[in-house]
Amino acid sequence: MPEKPEVITVVKNLIPEIVHKEITGCNVYWDNIIATPSVVNFKKNIIGQRINGITTRGKFIVIELDDYSLLIHLRMEGKFFFRKQNDPITKHEHVELILDNNISFRFHDVRKFGKMYLIKKEDTYKVKPLSDLGLEYNDSNLTGEYLIDKFKTKKLPIKTVLLDQAIITGIGNIYDDEILFMSKINPYKRACDLSIKECDSIIKNTRIVLEKAIKLGGTTIKSFTSSEGVHGLFQNELLVHGKGGEKCPNCGCILLKTKINGRGTHYCEKCQK
Repeated sequence: MPEKPEVITVVKNLIPEIVHKEITGCNVYWDNIIATPSVVNFKKNIIGQRINGITTRGKFIVIELDDYSLLIHLRMEGKFFFRKQNDPITKHEHVELILDNNISFRFHDVRKFGKMYLIKKEDTYKVKPLSDLGLEYNDSNLTGEYLIDKFKTKKLPIKTVLLDQAIITGIGNIYDDEILFMSKINPYKRACDLSIKECDSIIKNTRIVLEKAIKLGGTTIKSFTSSEGVHGLFQNELLVHGKGGEKCPNCGCILLKTKINGRGTHYCEKCQK
């Protein structure tokens, strides 16, 4: 699933293509992609809107329109393609926005897990799904004290809690492994048992990992591409994720691969005691 760096990479690629364009048409070929409002109202309300900007909130793409915000969650395999207006719709293209330059802006999703929300502009950050999100990785309010307070009742492994989008938003499984390895924290350790020093280390390394991943265009794992085959390079920088059975880059011990609450987890038993 695309995480914060991948979502930022997608947005960077979309900005020159769609900002300042007007949406002159809309077709929905798989209704379940539209989370809210109804498909009929989605199509009615989005036509005639101009795209004024694009940003991100957590793993959500936020497309800023005249009167609404179009929120898009890519989930596992969502991506975008640009086609000519009359090009045939392919099997996995589920939502089509026609732009005023006769370009067809299409949402492609093999698994059909992606979601779109059309929210009134003034309510964008006041209602779900964005109102449920925690702090961004680079928010000045993200401090050790903040994490201590959020973790104090969490008896689950830190591996699981670090994925909670209501605490820090934008971290997924790939970067979770990397952050904990760099922080020398065992993924099985209960979140409520972390010290302020360990929380500070998580924040520091979250920023290091995500900022480097953003610079390199994200991580291309399995089928992630930002759009039209644009691939990230951060997979070449991964220290532990996906490397179970290989040697630890720090101590040379064999990296372990396990599952914690159903999520594939990679770590070094020696470095992350």
